[in-house]
Amino acid sequence: MKNILPITLFFFLLSCLSSKKNTSMSKEAVKSPSGDFGFFDKQGHRGCRGLMPENTIPAMINALGMPITTLEMDVVITKDKKVILSHEPFFNHEITTTANGSFINEEEEKDFNIYKMTFAETKKFDVGLRPHPRFPQQQKIAVTKPLLSEVFVAIKEAMMTRRRPMPLYNIETKTMPATDNIYHPAPAEFIKLLMKVIKDNGMEEFVVIQSFDFRTLQYLNKNHPTIKTAMLVEGTNKNSFKKQLKDIGFTPTIYSPEHILVTQNLIEECHQQNIKIIPWTVNDKKEIDRLKALGVDGIITDYPNLFNE
Repeated sequence: MKNILPITLFFFLLSCLSSKKNTSMSKEAVKSPSGDFGFFDKQGHRGCRGLMPENTIPAMINALGMPITTLEMDVVITKDKKVILSHEPFFNHEITTTANGSFINEEEEKDFNIYKMTFAETKKFDVGLRPHPRFPQQQKIAVTKPLLSEVFVAIKEAMMTRRRPMPLYNIETKTMPATDNIYHPAPAEFIKLLMKVIKDNGMEEFVVIQSFDFRTLQYLNKNHPTIKTAMLVEGTNKNSFKKQLKDIGFTPTIYSPEHILVTQNLIEECHQQNIKIIPWTVNDKKEIDRLKALGVDGIITDYPNLFNE
């Protein structure tokens, strides 16, 4: 008995030290890359659309194996008010296979309105098996559109075995004035539904909300001013940077233009306003390097594996 006690005590102390170490590692694993965006932001567009089916959990998990700092994604709303990942508020003909194995035609795709379907009904459509005409490297797997909450849970679980910081989430609201209450709720309801999922999962610190529809960003800034925002701007938008800032009425965290719009002057204008500039969607390594050398604060790409090169 005298010999057993010291040995038992030794293993008890060893167990305590191991537990403390594991707890420390667990806390380290859930830190965000930087609370103030003090890093070059490497964003995987729709997860990694060039390599895996877009806006799916496998695409997000796969991107974690690359040096990304942010998972970029899009969300829409179902008939039963669920927030799910999808670039369009309908089933896109390029990626969709129906329950009977047939494909959707471009002419009819908008009839498959997700806002008129329950989440259960959306599960009848596969979005990973159809060969993508523009992304031949994309791995084909059977997969459906996930809930945003499912993505949060899946990433958290995946991060438990990875020694790397938690990614940020750049989430686009898919709204526009012409389709309010047809393909999606109006901005106020959309943001309320989205923020509930974010808050229920404790992800406020880790999200950026982006949109081409400035109404959603204005509502968000007024009602959730601590949430980071990103202005999305297309090449067809001919308004000046100053006019766009005046139109939105507040200073966003990020200005996110189509990459063809980026100039040295635009970068300087953004930085003078203390706004980060992160262009989209850059799928060429030389262009990524050129824009980074110009001084952009991040890049959104379909091929986050390019960040490894």
